[in-house]
Amino acid sequence: MAESRNTESNKKTVLRRDFLRGSGAVLAAGTLSVGVSQIPAAASPQAAETKSYPKSTGYIVYDSRLCLGCQSCMFACSMTHEGVANPSLSRIQIIRDAPSFTHYPYDVVMSVCRQCVSPLCVQNCPTGACHVDEENGNVRRIEPSKCIGCRRCIQSCPHKPHRTIWNSAKNKSTKCDLCADAPYWNEKGGPEGKQACVETCPAKALKLVREAPPQMDISGYDVNLAPPPRKMGFPGMGMPKTESKPAAKKEGA
Repeated sequence: MAESRNTESNKKTVLRRDFLRGSGAVLAAGTLSVGVSQIPAAASPQAAETKSYPKSTGYIVYDSRLCLGCQSCMFACSMTHEGVANPSLSRIQIIRDAPSFTHYPYDVVMSVCRQCVSPLCVQNCPTGACHVDEENGNVRRIEPSKCIGCRRCIQSCPHKPHRTIWNSAKNKSTKCDLCADAPYWNEKGGPEGKQACVETCPAKALKLVREAPPQMDISGYDVNLAPPPRKMGFPGMGMPKTESKPAAKKEGA
């Protein structure tokens, strides 16, 4: 009698386990189908090249040879956008490779959003949060209210390190908008205005340009911003020499 009860109990256990397993699979399939229907698959770089976007009217270029690694631009960026001095929230990242004893000029890496002509972050955003802002010179930017924190833009960025930044305090992605939407920036931003990082760099290693740098060459944004050498006014260095007048003769000589 006890054996029959144990057998019936085992059958019920097996049946219940099978039921839970089957129902879990159904729920998982349903969840997956909903997720797939709402979020498009990530596009390849080749697919992004076939889709055209209006070019941004502003690009930040830099000179890594002039950069001091002081991170002034990072503090300025986080202050103007987030209101706090937190380098991890900066949309521009300066990476110093001093511990590995990398020699100049490769000891400092300047990571600046490229405002890509074919922006994968824009194409792969499932909600339209990462978009081309036509009202502000076609800047590629992220609308915080639409960002769901899926990090698709971070995963899509083809550059290392990625130019989109994760804000762990808000669980949202951010990226450089050329200060088009900087709540704590008292100047007009965007391509037609000023950028906090450019204005605060003590070495003048950042500059806003109008033409898109070469997109295929990773060093296309690393340009020479050093001022031309000054001409020194010393004799023998290209300055005209003054002719000396002969001394006047003394009387009675």
